[in-house]
Amino acid sequence: MNADARAVNAAAHPMRESNTLRRLGAALRGLAGKAIADYRMIEAGDRVMVCLSGGKDSYTLLDLLLSLQRSAPVPFELIAVNLDQKQPDFPAQVLPDYLRALGVPFHVIEQDTYSVVKRLIPEGKTMCSLCSRMRRGALYRYASENGITKIALGHHRDDIIETLFLNLFHGGRLKAMAPKYRSDDARHVIIRPLAYIPEREIARYARGREFPIIPCNLCGSQANLQRRSVKRMLAAWEREQPGRSESIFTALRNVEPAHLADTSLYDFATCAPAAGVGGAANES
Repeated sequence: MNADARAVNAAAHPMRESNTLRRLGAALRGLAGKAIADYRMIEAGDRVMVCLSGGKDSYTLLDLLLSLQRSAPVPFELIAVNLDQKQPDFPAQVLPDYLRALGVPFHVIEQDTYSVVKRLIPEGKTMCSLCSRMRRGALYRYASENGITKIALGHHRDDIIETLFLNLFHGGRLKAMAPKYRSDDARHVIIRPLAYIPEREIARYARGREFPIIPCNLCGSQANLQRRSVKRMLAAWEREQPGRSESIFTALRNVEPAHLADTSLYDFATCAPAAGVGGAANES
């Protein structure tokens, strides 16, 4: 067994956990379980596709869902799915070896989106938007062909808050990421069980669990500079006033349309909610 294989095996079968890691795991399971219950993310008989990239967020997502599955009041299936986009130097065996060691059903979609994106996007420009659309299309196609009823993504609380400010600053919209939504074609239900969990706690948990992390810089694309700027802003706010991020997220769950200025949400002529308010969330 080589060094990489030993690392994967150790991650799939960790040694005795410390009390601190056990407490952290219990706290994260509680938050994920609450999000699942609050938004009715998973129901009896669901076949849940866990999108696994090899980053700390998706490893934590799978780990928590596996734990919750064992004690859930309703039965549901989990299948881990990874999209191998044929990026240069991508360690293709890390995820399959890890998932086999865990005994988790999985599938690897092989689709060379990397070459397509490199051909279409000029050198020096960020590839993230096109890459994301192609990745989403491949995952949705697999879900349609394999009886998937829910698609689980690893976005966490910080992702949701950052997206709120990105849309506010650069899109002129009060829009974040919904914990649960339907795809634009209404064929897929997407869930974000990590919606209540701060990124820093996920990072702590991933370090403690020693997941075999695959770096996210394989494509050589520029980082999303706008998101990085928002992340720095929020981190500075949190240092100055701890708890501010939690307060912002709480605000997303306590919206008062009558105190905004959107006439599609509130009928200011009659001072009553606009007709038809409360439609299903969807994201492009």
